Amino acid sequence: MELPAVNLKAIILVHWLLTVWGCMNYVFPASYAWGNFSVLAVGIWAIVQRDSLDAIMMFLSGLLLTVLTDIIHISVFYPPNKYLADVKRFSIGMAIFSLLLKPVSCYLVYRMYRERGGEYAFNIDLESSSDSHFAHNGVTRAGWDRSTYEPIDPQDAPPQ
Repeated sequence: MELPAVNLKAIILVHWLLTVWGCMNYVFPASYAWGNFSVLAVGIWAIVQRDSLDAIMMFLSGLLLTVLTDIIHISVFYPPNKYLADVKRFSIGMAIFSLLLKPVSCYLVYRMYRERGGEYAFNIDLESSSDSHFAHNGVTRAGWDRSTYEPIDPQDAPPQ
């Protein structure tokens, strides 16, 4: 079953709305708002630069990181039942709904990353780092697919 194509703008709009609703009653500290809104700003960068792998990868990494920080914020700052007014209950509910929706958004953003040309392989390029003395014999390109390599040097005709 193929999932329908979801626009990156729709993902950002939904998470922006849920974050605004999650922040509207000061249940969470400012770090909740700063973290979520800054990741959404990176998502806007991914919209503006459609061909950039860095932008979509940073947005995906930020979404994954905010899953962890949202769990910490909700678990640490959840108020006791006697202090839960209806507005606070709504605000926390929207933050929880945003948290539950983020893994689906991460999957959809990952699909967009693949459509933009991202790859599954995990590349470690030690030659470009300052620790180049550790790079030798295949350790430098872990996961690099060598089967698609095509030499571009002109081939010499065999001697007759």
